[in-house]
Amino acid sequence: MDLGDVDMSDARKSNGDTIKQPSSAPLAPADRLAALDILRGLALFGVMAINIVFEFRVSIFEQFLPAAKTTAPIDRAVEIFLDQFISLKAFALFSLLFGVGLAIQFDRLPAERRTVLLLRRLTVLLAFGLVHLTLIWNGDILTEYALAGLFVLPLLFGPRWLLATAGLLFLGLYLTLWLTRLLPLPNAAWLAAHIVEARRIYETGSFSEILSFRIGELGAIAPLHIWVFPRTLALFLFGALIWRTGLLQRAAAYRHLLFGAALAALVLTIDAGRALATVTVASAYGAVIIGVASTPFGAKMLGWAAPLGRMAFTNYLLQSLIFGWAFYGYGFGLFGRLGAATALAFGVAVYGAQVVFSRCWLQRFNFGPVEWLWRTLMYGQLQPMKRSTAPA
Repeated sequence: MDLGDVDMSDARKSNGDTIKQPSSAPLAPADRLAALDILRGLALFGVMAINIVFEFRVSIFEQFLPAAKTTAPIDRAVEIFLDQFISLKAFALFSLLFGVGLAIQFDRLPAERRTVLLLRRLTVLLAFGLVHLTLIWNGDILTEYALAGLFVLPLLFGPRWLLATAGLLFLGLYLTLWLTRLLPLPNAAWLAAHIVEARRIYETGSFSEILSFRIGELGAIAPLHIWVFPRTLALFLFGALIWRTGLLQRAAAYRHLLFGAALAALVLTIDAGRALATVTVASAYGAVIIGVASTPFGAKMLGWAAPLGRMAFTNYLLQSLIFGWAFYGYGFGLFGRLGAATALAFGVAVYGAQVVFSRCWLQRFNFGPVEWLWRTLMYGQLQPMKRSTAPA
């Protein structure tokens, strides 16, 4: 997941221009690719919707059992819509964006410091992920992204054909579904019993009880991450490849190509299985949004999402804290008590508040608070937080 802390002002161009020395100075808005920030902010909505409906509101394992017949029609409709059109597609978009962000960082850093700084960047992300995974919410994606980034990093030293070949191989492994057969989930009886226990603990438990149960769930949740790990690797590599082609840097000039790629991806979806469809639909979403955001009208219409995208790391963690407090026993204890539609409405309200918060914050500061900390730890020196001049 590209989490919003990417510098563009001194990124190396795809035609082989030399790399400028990195600077810890904040970027001027014109030096960022606003379309990427917009896409990241919109993708965050999809991630929020899936997390709150399928993973905070109820046990993550409920989606693997038949839906209860007592589910209200509107709740069932929300669940079906999210499953068909959002679900893994939003996470696939984040994986592509993480690959883009990693390639941008790789290209902009001087060769003599590139490896050390990126290793530090990914190690810090891993530390954030492990804290989030254990203390806040075990649906964390940061840990997986950090590990996948460490795996992909050596391949960024290779040519574009290597990125493409490795990406296709990992995608092929994912599409075989071999890992789902190698590491299946526990049987239905175990899942049903665990869901009952999860509802009791998460709804009424203290922080220490929930912490113990959360950590105990990790063994059962691990296969879900292992299943999609090859897809994550593939999308990281495809994201890096897309950046290296120069398409994103000149999106306005290649707008028709982007829309054509989106149409081709949707055509491929017609005969694609569920696993491949997550990739093709996510690619179509991304291409359309980048294409629209590269127009003056589209940039104005979707510009509200850019601040949210620039602070995606902060907002992702804030959502976990807010939803954890709302649904778990140490807060309001709403776990298992809200329908999908009500939970989604609550999530939309939180997302809307984050849109306003992100815009106001970035009017005064250069980075989101977590982005600032991540950047400071990566470079090993305090980064300039407060804006030196008022926004235009």
